[in-house]
Amino acid sequence: MMNQILSTIVLLMGLISFAHADEQDISLLFVGDLMLDELPGKIIKQGKNPLVSFDALFKKADVRIGNLECVIGTTGKAEDKPYTFRARPGVTRILKQYFSAVSLANNHSGDYGPIAFSKMLDLLEHDGMAYFGGGRDIRSAHQPFITEVKGKRIAILGYNEFFPRSFEALDDRAGIAWSDDDFVVYDIKKARADYKADIVIVYPHWGWEYEKFASPRQQKLAHLMIDAGADAIIGGHPHVTQNFELYKNKPIFYSLGNFIFNGFDEGEATTAWAVELFISPDSKTRWEVHEARLDKNGLPHYSGEIYPFAANKKP
Repeated sequence: MMNQILSTIVLLMGLISFAHADEQDISLLFVGDLMLDELPGKIIKQGKNPLVSFDALFKKADVRIGNLECVIGTTGKAEDKPYTFRARPGVTRILKQYFSAVSLANNHSGDYGPIAFSKMLDLLEHDGMAYFGGGRDIRSAHQPFITEVKGKRIAILGYNEFFPRSFEALDDRAGIAWSDDDFVVYDIKKARADYKADIVIVYPHWGWEYEKFASPRQQKLAHLMIDAGADAIIGGHPHVTQNFELYKNKPIFYSLGNFIFNGFDEGEATTAWAVELFISPDSKTRWEVHEARLDKNGLPHYSGEIYPFAANKKP
């Protein structure tokens, strides 16, 4: 009887210890591309909440990150390219409600020219919406989003490497951060050395559209980022989810797919992932992956956790 009591006490202590450890974990939620023009923009203008299905998941996360796949504003002239997206200024209400910061490093932030891009920066700053992966010049575009949670300093860097490169920030031009290998390595090391980051996460916009497996270029760059000191890589752009990889025991999610994006009626482009990345007090990472299904308006609906989540291997 005494042994049973002692065993029960030990078990309960273990459960309490495990629960306490989980409470100390930092939770970061990453989703993919957020295109807030067209149908999603109309839904938001009507006062409806496009993310209501994911409300609970967002609320429990300490840090929430997405890729803003459009310019926000009313000015500028559309660039000569197949698709251009410009959302109304009112969408910042939803962004501020749900996101800690958004990445601007993509192939649509510059759709209406550098002046419209600069005015979007003014708008985001006025509305208190943090951003990264873009800035008023190349130096600011390459600065990480820095946040401190539960005693840990976290840096998140954003890069684009899908054309047009003309959206890139220069010394005298506002724009996005381009993923030159040397810059990427320098920025990751700088995040550790100068920004004193305990955790560095890279959020790239890369890969070929509709390809389910990462390209050799994506894999090479992801490995380079981790070799330089990144703790996790979480990417997007291809409109579909891509394979997962562990490299040096660090997670690489090559693409989370679309998260808010109309124009895709069915198939892989209407399936998205939301990744919860947990960081323990000793800086170890674990993750949970949640699936979304996009409706005809391009809005996500929660469809459950993918469990167990294992690496996809190319046949």
